[in-house]
Amino acid sequence: MARSAPALSTFTAGEISPRLEGRVSISKYKEGLSDLTNMIVQPHGGVTRRPGTEFLGEVKNSSAQTRLIPFEFKTADTYVLEFGNLYMRVLRNGLQVLEGSAKTVSAITKANPGVLTSNSHGLSNGDEVFLSNTSAMTELKTRNYLVANVTTNTFTLTDLFGVAINTTGFTTYDSGVTLDKIYEIATPYLTADIPNLRFAQSADIMYLVHPSYQVRTLLRTDHNAWILDAIYLGEPQTAKTITGITRANPGVVTVHETHAFSNGDAVLIESIVGMTQLNDKYFTVANVTTHTFTLKDIDGNDIDTTNYTAWSSGGTVKKINVSVPALFGADNNPSVCTFFEQRLVFAATNNNPQTLFFSKSADYENFTIGSGADNDALIYTIASNKVNAIRYLSATRILIIGTSGGEYVLTTTNGGPVTATTTVIRKYSNYGCTNDEPVQVADLTLFIQRGGRKVREFKYTGEVDTGGYAAPDVTILAEHLTEGGLTAFAYQQEPESLIWALRADGTLLGLTYRREEEVVAWHKHVVGGSFGSGQAVVESIISLPTDSGEDELYMIVKRTINSQTKRYIELMKNFDFGSASTTAFFVDSGLSYSGSATGSITGLQHLEGQTVSILANGATHADKAVSSAGVTFDFDITSGAIGFGYTSQMQTLRLEAGSVDGTSQGKPKRIHAVTLRLDETVGIEVGPDANNLDRIFFRDSSMSMDTAVPLFTGDKEIEFPGGYDDDAKIFVRQTQPLPMTVLAIYPRLNTFDK
Repeated sequence: MARSAPALSTFTAGEISPRLEGRVSISKYKEGLSDLTNMIVQPHGGVTRRPGTEFLGEVKNSSAQTRLIPFEFKTADTYVLEFGNLYMRVLRNGLQVLEGSAKTVSAITKANPGVLTSNSHGLSNGDEVFLSNTSAMTELKTRNYLVANVTTNTFTLTDLFGVAINTTGFTTYDSGVTLDKIYEIATPYLTADIPNLRFAQSADIMYLVHPSYQVRTLLRTDHNAWILDAIYLGEPQTAKTITGITRANPGVVTVHETHAFSNGDAVLIESIVGMTQLNDKYFTVANVTTHTFTLKDIDGNDIDTTNYTAWSSGGTVKKINVSVPALFGADNNPSVCTFFEQRLVFAATNNNPQTLFFSKSADYENFTIGSGADNDALIYTIASNKVNAIRYLSATRILIIGTSGGEYVLTTTNGGPVTATTTVIRKYSNYGCTNDEPVQVADLTLFIQRGGRKVREFKYTGEVDTGGYAAPDVTILAEHLTEGGLTAFAYQQEPESLIWALRADGTLLGLTYRREEEVVAWHKHVVGGSFGSGQAVVESIISLPTDSGEDELYMIVKRTINSQTKRYIELMKNFDFGSASTTAFFVDSGLSYSGSATGSITGLQHLEGQTVSILANGATHADKAVSSAGVTFDFDITSGAIGFGYTSQMQTLRLEAGSVDGTSQGKPKRIHAVTLRLDETVGIEVGPDANNLDRIFFRDSSMSMDTAVPLFTGDKEIEFPGGYDDDAKIFVRQTQPLPMTVLAIYPRLNTFDK
């Protein structure tokens, strides 16, 4: 019989593969866990419960896949772009951006459905609107509705399920309601094409590429003013002065000079005073005469200027000498893009999958091949034995080119800027990659290897035998987590340096990644709620920086609500919730409340019919089912969080401890006591497995029963249930909407030696 007290004081290897359970001699075994679900590895060695997700809104059309794209103008001005079938919506600071033309409601009947009166409202059936300022008929609450039964001055409302709003039993309305439409713009992108959209951003302009669509720019001029335009990639010619534009269909443009344009020429219009709707946009010309022409959009539609503001003065029109007509065209446009050394770089058309197109230096939309000057645009095709289609471009201090068959690096012969005569592209590895965007961490690029099951980091090593670059596998210790295939990345730099990855089945994976401290730790996350008979599915993830010091992770989660498929935009809450449980948020698709004492909460329509977990005044509350009227509590609350519950758990590997003769593996062992070192934790269970757990008590006789249990920091020693077995594992679980951080586990055990 041997007694031992091993110290499990760091978990920086994260969840490791079952295939490593026999490798007790390696250091990562002592730092790893067999299960780490809804827990995040901290760089310091402990593990903490992941925060819950806050419900922000439903996508426009829950029946179709939707994607989020980040837009970062500056850290204080970031946007979440919702791309769905033929549309784009915008979120800012967690709220849907509105059109900014609020309408006042003068009357609401008590009827089924209730009829709203708003003179000359201009709404259409199916418009989604946001109601606010509900000082009367408060049952309507601040939320989104769909418009129905439209007349010039009246309309009714439905919820987002399409169910008419019955106001018969509501309080009488006298005044106070305003409404505004959700802001959106039209796009040409179909549902099936949205996953393959790629983008590159410079200040307030984003370039969007897809092989089946002409390159487009997305310009932000205000929170609710976005312009998506197709562009022509070429060199602008001498400007012609505009002397007039009619308001007509189509509008006729007159220029001072003989313009020499031909029907179909691409032009750029700038600097108009008055009819500013035409400024900074590309068109093709039609109905050409010596001094006049009309305009068409990229799809060949006449530009109707009838309702534009009147032209008053100024403006120029420039013909674009389109330089790449033979390379770009229908179903043959670039599929990836980036910025590198003051150039916009496109790559990988269907006809030229190995070719890169570099703009003129500091002239991003000029791709005209010049006479060989250093700043000229250039075209470069990778030479290889087989077609290695370019699938990503990653610009750090070098340009990394990921292809289906290997990884390349662009350098120059003299170490200077990229030019037509100095550019060199060399291959450094042969792993190949998927079509998914990589993620950059410092000067490293992490990409998904061809096949989708491995993540590799492409980095500079300085070693001669590798040519200076290598691409090691960062999933080797946790290959079981990624074997279902990965589809997307997002990097949350602050506060813990987390890479988030989507698995093909909709499971969210996390990777605590601090290469400088050799922390590479995977963990899996099961979002609360369900889709069909299984777990809720995460379909899209992005990360955006903030001025608060904590990057924000947004996601689209597909759920089944009231037997209907719903796609919700959700935000993972901050890691730092303070030192009191009253501000904790450990529910998914949830909402929080803080205010005067209340016995019920409404505005939970997105959870209607579901059983939810509740934190009330910093303490757990019995689960409740959400009705159309919301949730009624067993007592009044002043703060709380309501949403889907989820389980966070960790399980150690088979303990390796002192033994009389050699290893303790394969020998009967009994853990008779465990000390858990905790940080700001309350309400957890501990035991040998998921079916044999004892709850740790944090409330003592000195605490009032009417107040929440304070968060505990320190050591908790417990008698451990169970007898002798060969595994000797420790299982820790949190099922309540409360925090849990485990810094270390100190078991005491006996090993039976024959």
